[in-house]
Amino acid sequence: MLIKIAFGVLTSKVVAVFVGPNGMALVANLRNFMTSLESISTLGFQAGIVKYITENQENKTQIQKIISTVFYCLFCITFMISCILYLFSDYWNYKIFGSNKEYLLIFKVMALILPLYAFSLVFISIVNGFCQFKKVIYINIIGTLVGFVLTFFLIHKYTILGALLSITITPALMFFVTFFYISKQINLFKNIKIKYFDFQIIKNLSSYSLMALVSAVLGSLVFLAIRNHIIENLGLKQAGFWEAISRISGYYMLFSGTLLTLYFLPKLILANSKQETKLVFYSYFKTTLPIYCLGFLILYFLRHFIIQTLFTKDFLPTTDLFFWQLFGDLFKVASLVLGFQFIAKKMTKEFVISEIMSLAILYFSSIYFIKIYGIQGIVIAQAFDNFLYLIVLVIFFRKNLFS
Repeated sequence: MLIKIAFGVLTSKVVAVFVGPNGMALVANLRNFMTSLESISTLGFQAGIVKYITENQENKTQIQKIISTVFYCLFCITFMISCILYLFSDYWNYKIFGSNKEYLLIFKVMALILPLYAFSLVFISIVNGFCQFKKVIYINIIGTLVGFVLTFFLIHKYTILGALLSITITPALMFFVTFFYISKQINLFKNIKIKYFDFQIIKNLSSYSLMALVSAVLGSLVFLAIRNHIIENLGLKQAGFWEAISRISGYYMLFSGTLLTLYFLPKLILANSKQETKLVFYSYFKTTLPIYCLGFLILYFLRHFIIQTLFTKDFLPTTDLFFWQLFGDLFKVASLVLGFQFIAKKMTKEFVISEIMSLAILYFSSIYFIKIYGIQGIVIAQAFDNFLYLIVLVIFFRKNLFS
């Protein structure tokens, strides 16, 4: 995690120096598009693959069914998506980058290497399912190092086009790393056969798939729509400032997400009573929330130094966005552990409804506040959405919180 953050910071610095706020806004648009594409091309199966591989490690037949079913599903879906990307590259270019035609190459390259990208994500999930955590760490370290070197080279050579190409190509290179490690665990060619295809596996994975698709796909599309609205009404540079503060937020929120996934989520899964769930919730509020409060206070007073260190002086207007971003993220940190209860108890319907409502509030409040407050409107809207989401979760889980 620390290595990922460190190289993420270095990558942000490289992007800021070579392409500036304008280029960073375009990079953010492509990232949002890639996130949606990732979830669709893998059908949101990753979490489910980890769960069912872990539960059936000693059952060779079931492992063969899981791997074969996932393989054939992904082969079909990635082939279709690649064709759509390639044949309609003009359309996607217009939706992501507007009328600028010089980025058509991005979508053609993306179409060709998408299958490698999708299968690399699935391979990581399979390795993770076998509880080979060290291998997962090695994969991430190697991928991060290769990604940074390639990103630096492409941006230095082709500036904005290079930054966009790096986002497209780097994830696909992970395929070769993941294939190397997974081949040491199992023989894929012997385990992938059409006779092992099982519709029951798809049914088992569907609940995880729905949650992942709603969160990643709809979330990315909403952020993409908001950023395009900012570009059209406030300009590309203003959208770049929002991406800068979003990147900073992403770095520290990664800590909370990792802590919840590795420590609090297993406890929520094992909690068999309201009292036990309450103890997990309050443990999180007592240990994590105060640390974030202190950290946010420090970040706010060091905001000018942080911006100049992570980016460049061209990004100094981003300091005006810190207060509302940090304020909103405090609500987000508080609500995360409650939201993870949906995943822990497989409350798919409740998760989907709450996620759609939250994204709808974010979109419409962003349009409203941007019209009044300019670029500050987006971080105000995020704070407003996170506050309402926290209130809804507190009401929904009130018996677990106050029993």
